[in-house]
Amino acid sequence: MSNADDPTQGPGAIISPESLAIAENTPAEVGSLEGRASEPEAGEQAESPLEAGELRIVRTYAQPITQVGRYVSPTSFLRRVSGRYRSTGSTYQLELRVDVDGARPMGRVSGDFFSVSGGTSSYFGSFAVDSPTVQVASNQVTIEGIGDYTWSASAPRVKVTIPRTSIFVAAPAATFQFFTFSGSPRAIYTCPFLSSFFRTVQWEQDSVAGTVPFVSYNTASLPRPFGVAVRDLTVSQAFADAGIEMQTTGGVNVVNTSAAGSDAKWSDSELHAAMVANFSLFADVPQWKVYLLVATIHAEGYRGIMFDYSGTYQRQGCAVFYDSIKGTAPYDQRAQLRTYVHELGHAFNLLHSWQKNLASPPAPLGPNGGYGDLSWMNYDWRYQPGGASGYWAAFPFQFTDNEVIHLRHGFYRNVIFGGEPFGAGAAEIDPELFADRIEDNSRLMLELRAKPAFELGEPVVVELKLSTTDLRGKRIHARLHPKDTLVSVAIRQPSGRTLLYRPLMDHCVDEDESVLLTADDPAAYESAYIGYGKDGFYFDQPGIYQLRAMYAAPDGSRVVSKALRLRVRSPHSAADEDVAELFLGPEQGQLFCLLGSDADALKAGNEAFDLVLDKYAKHPLAIYANLVVGMNAERDFKNLGADKSLSVRPAQAAESVSKLTAVAAASAGDKGIDNITLNAVMRTIAHAERKAGDLDKAMATVDKMVSVFRKKGLNKRVLKHIQATAAAEKAALSAE
Repeated sequence: MSNADDPTQGPGAIISPESLAIAENTPAEVGSLEGRASEPEAGEQAESPLEAGELRIVRTYAQPITQVGRYVSPTSFLRRVSGRYRSTGSTYQLELRVDVDGARPMGRVSGDFFSVSGGTSSYFGSFAVDSPTVQVASNQVTIEGIGDYTWSASAPRVKVTIPRTSIFVAAPAATFQFFTFSGSPRAIYTCPFLSSFFRTVQWEQDSVAGTVPFVSYNTASLPRPFGVAVRDLTVSQAFADAGIEMQTTGGVNVVNTSAAGSDAKWSDSELHAAMVANFSLFADVPQWKVYLLVATIHAEGYRGIMFDYSGTYQRQGCAVFYDSIKGTAPYDQRAQLRTYVHELGHAFNLLHSWQKNLASPPAPLGPNGGYGDLSWMNYDWRYQPGGASGYWAAFPFQFTDNEVIHLRHGFYRNVIFGGEPFGAGAAEIDPELFADRIEDNSRLMLELRAKPAFELGEPVVVELKLSTTDLRGKRIHARLHPKDTLVSVAIRQPSGRTLLYRPLMDHCVDEDESVLLTADDPAAYESAYIGYGKDGFYFDQPGIYQLRAMYAAPDGSRVVSKALRLRVRSPHSAADEDVAELFLGPEQGQLFCLLGSDADALKAGNEAFDLVLDKYAKHPLAIYANLVVGMNAERDFKNLGADKSLSVRPAQAAESVSKLTAVAAASAGDKGIDNITLNAVMRTIAHAERKAGDLDKAMATVDKMVSVFRKKGLNKRVLKHIQATAAAEKAALSAE
């Protein structure tokens, strides 16, 4: 590697240290000496681990110290050194983050390098020093350690030197230098002080008419844990507590929804189209810009979702649903704050507390398998022990330490919006996470089912069944679709790689919708399309695949299914190859996930389905094109334009009935779509017929649905459930 290819080599960027900003007028805070029997004498070294087993800070004091709260300060008027620094230079530029003093120090140094070419710059790589030695003298702070790099660094040791100055003068620059293992000096960078925040984000927000965007929650409004300060806590302040500056791009844009009439519900398809069209800062590049939409209500009752796509569209926006969290009472305001911070946390690539071990690279789970995390990223009702009441009695209104470390020091592409997909890095995971439990006393059994073989390009749909082995009854959360984050699916591909299925959108249930499985009703069912997700297509090669699913139970149990083996066949004809190619485009994959969309960004996918129906209408896989087109045609599709105006494309009832009737006819026997999807299709046909003004025909379709499933020979319990669903559907049709 030449010097030009490695920022650790050569002379680096040596410039005059001009200070650009002045930090707040507060005393220097350099750590905690809680539990120390006595203060050190002048010149004595004080040793204090910030995190057991992770950091050893060696401080040299030139004068006696005084204790301020839980922090100590050699003098009352020396500036803290933590914050963000940025060099200039013609070859490489370094953005340096120093985190060794101040509020809640994580005892780390990290940075991102950008290569410069003429008037352009591009990301080169990141590093982090997780276990530095910190020496604090009266005139400077010196930080040394060995870094972890995204590239092969030939000089991995780093040394950061920052002068200690009065708070009344401008902040000094940091000097950063690389060294080889043997101690030979390499590149040196002078980095002027930039900000006391570790990262700065632009945040754009829209709200639809009828919603009231959250402003702040007064922490004294409800009982709070000891030590939580009384203040009006905003979303921006919650992230500022973690060292992240959230700059709003202006006032909240209000979207006029009068064109939607009484249709206040938002589908995933409509939200996807709204995000792509409305986020004025949206781009197909990584950037520190994020979008939040305050919508009325989700069609499936969620509190929030995080948008995520393949390519470079990752994690650029999220939505919260006002009708699920609205209210002016303190309890409601607190819930709104938690939901906003939670969804934006996902955009920063923070997983739910019980999912961290499924990230890449995996992170350790907190207490009780992650359910004991006192974090914005946990669900209050999932908190163990104590549920929601226990959570709020102890929650300090902050992220956990490992979440703060990620926000401040995670590698650039793993944190920046539009960088790596949700969960960071690649989707490949350790298959041992889905291995058989050594002991299982959960009294639950998870089954994963699918037909044994799929054609290349055919949407892979699996059925999940969760049943109790305790006929006295067992309470579960019945949302079993992987998009709801309570069930995870591992896929072992023919190449031997094991991937975690990651849905296109992560939906936050965020409320305890538990059901009781009993001897009379012992199982819950779900159907899930898992062919396409954040990593693209998972079944795009012929061969043998093995799947296992894992359910996170309310009591913390991890219930694992037996392995499911399925095969993807090679095409047998030119028509098979053509249809497979028409189905395996990224836009088509997103349309399968969304069950259709009017979004302009997915125009190529819709054109591919139209071509299938035009040229290959009799091909067995054409049923799936009919499914996507027919389900989307039944919707009154809301289009939120870039000018913040809302228009509605009325339902195309006749087309929906035509396309979906073909799907139902092809699936009445043993072929076609799975039974759970067929149930949804026939109910959608009935609603399309009702929109066309024919209530009698809609009622007849619901009756036909029961008849179709009776002929399939389903067990009595399942058939009873279908009959109950039909009765509820008839009532809904009559009320429309």
